Amino acid sequence: MKVVKIKNRDKSYTIGKIICLGRNYVEHIIELGNTQSENPVIFLRPPSNVVYSGDKIVYPGYSNDMHHETELLLLIGKTIKNAGYKEAEEAIIGYGVGLDMTLRDIQNHVKSKGHPWEISKCFDTSAVISEFIAKEDYTVTLKEKITLTVNDEIRQNEPLNKMILKPVEAVMFISKYMTIEEGDIVFTGTPAGVSKVEKGDKLKAEITNIGSLEVEVI
Repeated sequence: MKVVKIKNRDKSYTIGKIICLGRNYVEHIIELGNTQSENPVIFLRPPSNVVYSGDKIVYPGYSNDMHHETELLLLIGKTIKNAGYKEAEEAIIGYGVGLDMTLRDIQNHVKSKGHPWEISKCFDTSAVISEFIAKEDYTVTLKEKITLTVNDEIRQNEPLNKMILKPVEAVMFISKYMTIEEGDIVFTGTPAGVSKVEKGDKLKAEITNIGSLEVEVI
């Protein structure tokens, strides 16, 4: 069982579904050679993927092209379905920083066959999360910068306002297709700048005023 905590709060939340948005930043769509669709792609991760800041990311032996994807995370605090704007906004109770680690060679292979992405995304240690900050303690303006360094070299450095679906819109969109429950976490997509990591690399992901995390690839 994996749990998440909100800074300066006593309650912890058992992680339920991890709901991820793909293709939610135009420049990231372009850098991977994909075509922008009407809406972002939705895929799911199991909670068993989760590790925390200070942990290790284990490079699977069946891949040689693992990429980092830094993302704003939303922690859900109530059950919603087919939510309107106000209900979706109220369902978000916290913000965090996440790394969605992706086996790009495996992803490209399964996509070429028309198969789902899961084996490129759902390996152990592939979802790194920070501590969360309560929505009541900080108002996201979308002017915040999302950054990622590998061995102190900047790889990603973009403002959150480049998202196609903003946080509340993302929750509304997802709730059309599935019930969202307390403890679910939404990965809102990554901006441009994703790149390959190697064993021994040290990664630091940060979003201005929201939080940061640090991990090493082994």
